[in-house]
Amino acid sequence: MENHCCQTMTRQVNYKCEKHSNPFECPDNLIYYNDKFDEYGLIIHDGGSSSFQIEYCPWCGRKLPDSKRDL
Repeated sequence: MENHCCQTMTRQVNYKCEKHSNPFECPDNLIYYNDKFDEYGLIIHDGGSSSFQIEYCPWCGRKLPDSKRDL
């Protein structure tokens, strides 16, 4: 289990659904974390695999790390 900015974010990022192997298919999965780029996103449940990148934790309000995508 990887730790994040707060317990709620850690729980959300590490959530594993018993019914859905793909996090984008599970309506209970809210956060997508891309460890390669250290990015957090809110999952858009529209049948695809989109997420909206966030800069602050929706639960504790802490600033999240800057994405490493453009490095």
